[in-house]
Amino acid sequence: MKFLSGFAAVVLSIGANVGDAVPLLSNSATFTTLSGMFGISRGGGLFGGAGKKKDSVEDVRDKLRAESGETFPALSQQEIEEWLGHIPVFAVTDSNGAGVVLKPDNSTSVMYFFLSPQMANATLAQLKSTNDELDLKLSAFSLGKIWFKILNGDQSDIKLKQPGADDSEAEIGGKVEYRLVPDTRDLLGARMLLTMTPEDGEEMKKAGDEMTPELAQKAVEKAMTESPEFKENYNEIPIFLIAQMRMQKPGGEGEEAKTILPMYFSLQTMVSTWQQFMSSQSDPDLKSMEPAINVMNLHKLVEMMSKPSEIDFRSCLLLPPVPVGPKQSDLGAESGASSSVGMGSGGTLGDL
Repeated sequence: MKFLSGFAAVVLSIGANVGDAVPLLSNSATFTTLSGMFGISRGGGLFGGAGKKKDSVEDVRDKLRAESGETFPALSQQEIEEWLGHIPVFAVTDSNGAGVVLKPDNSTSVMYFFLSPQMANATLAQLKSTNDELDLKLSAFSLGKIWFKILNGDQSDIKLKQPGADDSEAEIGGKVEYRLVPDTRDLLGARMLLTMTPEDGEEMKKAGDEMTPELAQKAVEKAMTESPEFKENYNEIPIFLIAQMRMQKPGGEGEEAKTILPMYFSLQTMVSTWQQFMSSQSDPDLKSMEPAINVMNLHKLVEMMSKPSEIDFRSCLLLPPVPVGPKQSDLGAESGASSSVGMGSGGTLGDL
């Protein structure tokens, strides 16, 4: 184990103000509930929705392109950094903020960033159990600040040093592989969304709360072996969205409210938000709608944003997996979702 210096400049210091956004509906997509294994009651329809394409990029582009056919300018690197800036990621560091670099084999040096603080804490506990003299802690970083500078940046000025060594003994220019690790539940959810057929979904839906362990195991095995994407336990980060759902973000003084498309790291949080919103509807047809879920790789999403697109990414909001500030469940609580309805167009180190 070694320490990687120079991380103090990117410690998370930005909060996301999403507490006053209100879910809305859009009729721009067909409707396709989640399995109890993800902590969400009822269903199987989400996983077996009809009409899903094998190419997640093409699928998202088809669902979200502007009805006007307008092409929107590419986001600059600064805009992308700001778009990701309020998302916290967690890493094990020393007391000075130097990142811990591990060697899963003799030829690889790895530093892990976790989207799940629980997984990061489990890793910290694992490392402390091997050497309780090490002064280690969890540090939070801004995903926007590290996306280009660290995760996808130049490594020429990296300094690696052994625990207890000073900077004069540091190895300069050492190569480190950075691994961004998603929550394992969301990784499994993404694989299931991409592998289950409408027939699989109907079978799970009929089983409901009485789903057998055999049926659940069958679905998991299929997801683990047949998913066309998200095959790795790191650097393939699923982002979930419901094409019909929008959020109304109040404008500032003298500004109009803005309609935005929420995107989620957490599948369970997204569907729970949807179900909470739908349960407040008085229209029986509206209450019975099931969401059409799409999933996309974060790296591919950022690549799309950096080019001219028919999707207005400036009207999209990425919601952190762990709410920063107001609780996620409070979305829309103040004004009441029904008043703003609109139908408009555990694991530790994964692979170690």
